[in-house]
Amino acid sequence: MGERPRKRTASQTDVYGSWEETAKELIVEKMYRRRLTYKELARRLEQYGIDESPDQINRKVNRKRFSAAFLLACLAAMDVKSIRIM
Repeated sequence: MGERPRKRTASQTDVYGSWEETAKELIVEKMYRRRLTYKELARRLEQYGIDESPDQINRKVNRKRFSAAFLLACLAAMDVKSIRIM
């Protein structure tokens, strides 16, 4: 049997929290610069086989609970060629 995933400790949550905020800000900033709404982002994500409503995407982003795969799909859908990490 496989190992059980470890639960996050309080200090891990704090560290990941800042990265989650950065990921949220990245999506929001790129949407703002391209003048995209969540509706338009949802339409663009459909091209990648991602079928989520604008409200679902909005909630994911604002809760800061989404996968790296979702982040990359959003950036690709917005035609982002490169990003600065730090």
